[in-house]
Amino acid sequence: MPAPKSERLLNLLIMLLVQRRPIAKERIRELLYPDSRPDAFEKMFERDKDELRSLGVPVEVAQIDPLFDDEVGYRIPPEAFALPEVELTPEEAQVVGIASRVWQHATMAQATTDAVRKLSAAGIDVDLDALEIARPLLTAEEPAFERCWIAVCERQAIEFDYQRPEAEPMRRHVQPWGVVRYAGRWYLVGYDADRGAERVFRLSRFLGEVRLVGHPGAYDVPPDTDVRQIARRMAPPTPTATAVLLVRAGAGHGFRRTASRITTGVEGPDDLSGWDRVEVLRATQGLADEVLSHGPDVVLLEPTAIRDQVVERLMQVAG
Repeated sequence: MPAPKSERLLNLLIMLLVQRRPIAKERIRELLYPDSRPDAFEKMFERDKDELRSLGVPVEVAQIDPLFDDEVGYRIPPEAFALPEVELTPEEAQVVGIASRVWQHATMAQATTDAVRKLSAAGIDVDLDALEIARPLLTAEEPAFERCWIAVCERQAIEFDYQRPEAEPMRRHVQPWGVVRYAGRWYLVGYDADRGAERVFRLSRFLGEVRLVGHPGAYDVPPDTDVRQIARRMAPPTPTATAVLLVRAGAGHGFRRTASRITTGVEGPDDLSGWDRVEVLRATQGLADEVLSHGPDVVLLEPTAIRDQVVERLMQVAG
């Protein structure tokens, strides 16, 4: 069975990025497109290269052997793919941080591992340092995430059993528009074919397997769709609390941006830098994850119940 398009593009990106020298097209076919016929491979490979280039990835064509010009290969020069030094405002940095988290999802991490393993097993000299350019950063534990993410990328309808509180499970048929994290939870946003309207579904309430139905590219997402705004409008309210934090100077911009009060120059847990006391209204769900994602730059003081969760998880890591 062919790999999903998103996984195939990621594998091709990794293969071309870690090469120390150009790799031949036939070798690419053997490793990444082993089940494709020659004519199908040519079309698929050309489409995949064009898609990477449309995303700004510099796929380079070069001679495999500088002494002979009869065979060319492909690679992505890490120095051309890496971004130059970028200066962001605190708000822009927060948006980039949120977007980059998706890459640490287990599906993408596994795809990266599989691609590197294939290359190493084939005896190809790989440069693993090049992967730091696109290093993954966020996880999603819900089992339904992988299939929902694939369905969004492929524009393919899905069906699944959904359990609402104090109700019997129901079979749902949805055209996914996006997967979004809101108030500490993952939601699927899409068109509910059973109800004929847009809906949001919390991934933790999916039961059993998510099934892909129909064909890829079977529908289009309505223009100007903002899945985060839909989730904010339609998702049920979540409990909130005022979080009191010690934030290192120059860090924690996501907390600072929506803070109700910031007291600068307070005593902190170390003297390596200055510290500020930040008070901000936050959903309690996912607050521990958000605090831990800042490492040693943010210390949670209140609520004490969430602080206990943070301490417990840090102790487990230390142990």
